[in-house]
Amino acid sequence: MKAYPVHHAVLPNGENLAYRQAGSAGPTVVLIHGNMSSSVHWQTTMEALEGEFRLVAPDLRGFGDSSYEARFDSLLDLAHDVEAFLDAVGVGPCAVVGWSTGGGVALELAADRPDQVTSTVLVDSVPPTGYPIFRKDPLGQPIMTELLKTKEEIAADPVQVLPVLEAYRTGARAVMRATWDALIYNLRQPSPEDYELYLDAIMKQRNLVDVDFALLTFNMTDSATLSAPGSGRLERVRGPVTVIHGEKDLVVPFAWAEKTITLLGDRAKTVTFPDAGHSPITDVPEAFVTALKEAVQ
Repeated sequence: MKAYPVHHAVLPNGENLAYRQAGSAGPTVVLIHGNMSSSVHWQTTMEALEGEFRLVAPDLRGFGDSSYEARFDSLLDLAHDVEAFLDAVGVGPCAVVGWSTGGGVALELAADRPDQVTSTVLVDSVPPTGYPIFRKDPLGQPIMTELLKTKEEIAADPVQVLPVLEAYRTGARAVMRATWDALIYNLRQPSPEDYELYLDAIMKQRNLVDVDFALLTFNMTDSATLSAPGSGRLERVRGPVTVIHGEKDLVVPFAWAEKTITLLGDRAKTVTFPDAGHSPITDVPEAFVTALKEAVQ
């Protein structure tokens, strides 16, 4: 994997976003990473595309090498950071690609700046109705009728959150590797060298509870969910949206992608990979790059 140097941009709100960039010709593509990751995870994609596009990949607030001066409550807060970042580094019209949590940030960005975002690509993305975190029973099983409501409840979740927070606190890379092996790299792993770099980036996260709360309360539709009123902002996304999704995704089930496609209506184009999970970037790299090229031209 080619390594790209880290640059920094100071935002008006005081946050300092790290970013990587590549290429100088062709359309501009902004790459937004997901939860438990950073711009490092985009480096193989950047290497494949840098001859044809200008690529910019920021670390979101509290991830990677970016600052975490203030806590946040929503994916829209992170989108506002990205908007300020794009202004700071001189990005004009662009395609925006979001992986997982980054897909929600990309949609909020597209809704805020429909004249700047020429197209949006959602890679195994959280749906516009958010990501539920259920209360657990004494055996650790989810209670499907009861969602968590506060950051305090999220931080105390004994199954999905607390073990990860403890892994961050103690620097337990083996725990994080096991999590990724089970859920994300369960079909195909990156090279051992790349995996170590990814783990370096994963272990830098400081905002897990904020991100989980933002995912829980994310809802861009015009109808309320169990955890959030609808903002109606999905209607403000004007450009085409390509939904790229692995049919074997264990993190964001394929049925959720189908919900996203239904909500987007005729704005959506769909690319599905039968043999990919949550990371088509590593599961089917050649097919993924081909699909991405077509989506951002």
